Amino acid sequence: MSTTTEDAATLRGYVKALNKAIARGARSVTLGGQTIIYNTTESLMKARNDMQAQLAAVERAASSQKVSRQNYAVYGGRDY
Repeated sequence: MSTTTEDAATLRGYVKALNKAIARGARSVTLGGQTIIYNTTESLMKARNDMQAQLAAVERAASSQKVSRQNYAVYGGRDY
């Protein structure tokens, strides 16, 4: 489960970096130590939208792994 949390944190960082690049009007962004130069701002926005979709999928997967809180009552009866 920790890898899912790490994946979500990494994707959040990538989305944040892409949003900053879009706000600055830049077409290049450094993600995970690798600089990527996009041809257009539109392609940068498509990359951001793809990262957001991946992040949503990871968060959905993490939320579906909740522990069941259902309890069972057991009655043993009287011991005559």
